[in-house]
Amino acid sequence: MSLRLALIRQRYRPDGGAERFVSRAIEALEGEDIELTVIARSWERHGPARLLRCNPFHVGRLWRDRSFARCACRAVSAGGFDLVQSHERIPCAEVYRAGDGVHAVWLEQRARILSPWRAWSMRNNPYHRYLLHTEKTLLESPRLRAVICNSRMVRDEILARFSTPADRVHVIYNGVDTQRFHPRNRTHRERFRRTHGLPAAAPLLLFAGSGFERKGLSATLRALARAPSGMHLAVIGTDKHGRRYRALARSLGISERVHFLGRMEDMTTAYAAADALVLPTLYDPFPNVTLEAMASGLPVIVSQQAGTREIIEEGVNGYTCDALDLDHLAEHMAALADPALAEQMGQAARRTVEPMTLEAMNRALRALYARLLSETGRNHP
Repeated sequence: MSLRLALIRQRYRPDGGAERFVSRAIEALEGEDIELTVIARSWERHGPARLLRCNPFHVGRLWRDRSFARCACRAVSAGGFDLVQSHERIPCAEVYRAGDGVHAVWLEQRARILSPWRAWSMRNNPYHRYLLHTEKTLLESPRLRAVICNSRMVRDEILARFSTPADRVHVIYNGVDTQRFHPRNRTHRERFRRTHGLPAAAPLLLFAGSGFERKGLSATLRALARAPSGMHLAVIGTDKHGRRYRALARSLGISERVHFLGRMEDMTTAYAAADALVLPTLYDPFPNVTLEAMASGLPVIVSQQAGTREIIEEGVNGYTCDALDLDHLAEHMAALADPALAEQMGQAARRTVEPMTLEAMNRALRALYARLLSETGRNHP
């Protein structure tokens, strides 16, 4: 008998980490004895999964999230699913994947770069107050049977802030396609650089991710201004304030070394062209781009506010520092300007993530689903 599993995520964005996780989970579970349903407003790539569309009218993000939550919960009630796994903060989930982390922690980290007035306004914004309330309601709900965290960092934050029983909180790291993201893609290095107007031989850092404020592009640019003058930066992703970051690069005198390449569907050749990934994010539970970059043979520089720090061995496969520590960020950039060191650390990075495959993630998810079903006496495949 097939396991009837519902996955809830409000919408699909090609560059969204949570969306990519759901897509990969669908791919990883394909061929298993599982009947998958994706409950979403829209979903571009659901493959073998059935799409159950919940797209009520809304104006503004507060109405958007509330209306989707109500619609999704009605769909769950009528669906007859064995398990319901949500990637949104909604009260009807039995399994919640905390891929966005803890909202209160994100607000605290963002407040570090805001003026006191803007920080106060953010904390008292109705939308953020709604998310804080729904997050607490969900994580302390007796209906909730399991929380999937993609890092120990998020697990510890949940246990410190909510009354969620510890035995319901599980760490399952994201999986990465280690065959698709592979050092052998370096054969595309020269062509990618030539196509995008990048210098053929210069040390090249890669910054990847939309939402530049959260991902730390400002700190990256300011640190690059202190790094060796021959080092370049490729920025992949989009942001509604993109002009602001281009202006910052000009004001720092590094605009000729910063290349804004926009959004890319296929990142494999971008990793192949780079020498290292830099992502001093203000807060990120476990950015997928770090796994992809490491699988591609790149060392990474990440902040201590990213779950990736858990797999970084300082100076061996990457570096960590506080998201706003420009001195150490620039120091790490300078170290990776040495191509021999970058290559050596990239090989170590690849070895680190080789066990973190989609298959490993699939096995962990299947084991959790089997345990949850056995607790209720339901059959499972």
